[in-house]
Amino acid sequence: MAFEGRYKRLWNGWGGAYLALLLLFVVCAVSNETFRNPQNLLNILRQTSYSGIIALGMTFIIIGGGIDLSVGSLFAFCGVVTVLAANSASSHGIGDSQVFAAGAAVSLLSGALCGAVNGALVVVGRLPPFIATLGTYSVFRSLSLYMADSGTLTTVNPYFERFGGAVFAGLPIPVWFLICIAAVFDCVLSLTPYGRHLLATGAGERVAIFSGVRTRSVRFVSYVLTGVCAGIASLLFIGRLGSVSSSNAGMLYELDAIAAVIIGGASMAGGRGTLRGTLAGVLVLGIVSNILDLWGVDVSLQGTVKGLVIIVSVLVQRKGVK
Repeated sequence: MAFEGRYKRLWNGWGGAYLALLLLFVVCAVSNETFRNPQNLLNILRQTSYSGIIALGMTFIIIGGGIDLSVGSLFAFCGVVTVLAANSASSHGIGDSQVFAAGAAVSLLSGALCGAVNGALVVVGRLPPFIATLGTYSVFRSLSLYMADSGTLTTVNPYFERFGGAVFAGLPIPVWFLICIAAVFDCVLSLTPYGRHLLATGAGERVAIFSGVRTRSVRFVSYVLTGVCAGIASLLFIGRLGSVSSSNAGMLYELDAIAAVIIGGASMAGGRGTLRGTLAGVLVLGIVSNILDLWGVDVSLQGTVKGLVIIVSVLVQRKGVK
């Protein structure tokens, strides 16, 4: 009985997500030779790392019983502000390394501040998370378009490319950030009072309050952390391309992040979720997008296939819990 209970908890947490990932990987590897190419696998990891980093922060929000629809627009906003700040500093004769440091600080700070705005609207303004972040989704994207004149901003600072486009120990730097942030967040969720309070808040806010948990602070922090994740991802993205599009950057990242968390075994009602499961969800979505391109599936139908994968993944996990 103890083993059965432990098995069910594992499946309910992240085991089902990794089973879905394994089955998907085997099918793709057998069906397409190009998919098995190491360079293609590295490309999958690199391409998923940006939305994946945001998904790690989204895990905290969803576990706490909330949601954030603004992360894609916030990604673009952080990128635009960062490039503008870096280009302005360069025009004043500041050295490249100092410009990069200033740009990195601006990206993280703007992400944290915008995350704090979302958190304040939810916990202080008492707006439903869906409504609050739907509003900031429009605000952040609109500000990005205004500041960039609805165009693409480019930076020629070489330090951005060294940071976001480099490879270390065979893996792109963004992938290392994804792994490291996931490890840190997993420790926070599993080993700290904040993690326990977050789970308690999502499972039942009223009960958590009666237990002495400061639920409003807990939920506020989750939005700030997600904002910081958006800033980090945006900084890495600029390093990869050397530019950011105010209209397209981060487009649909919020949906990919939410989908990855749900595929990873989290409950939209809150109170359940793991960072390990979210990582599996990120990889599932990345592999699906990649293999659809390799199979030559029409772009118009790729959304349908991805949606079906999400539904099947969740159904498989629920089947395993029963």
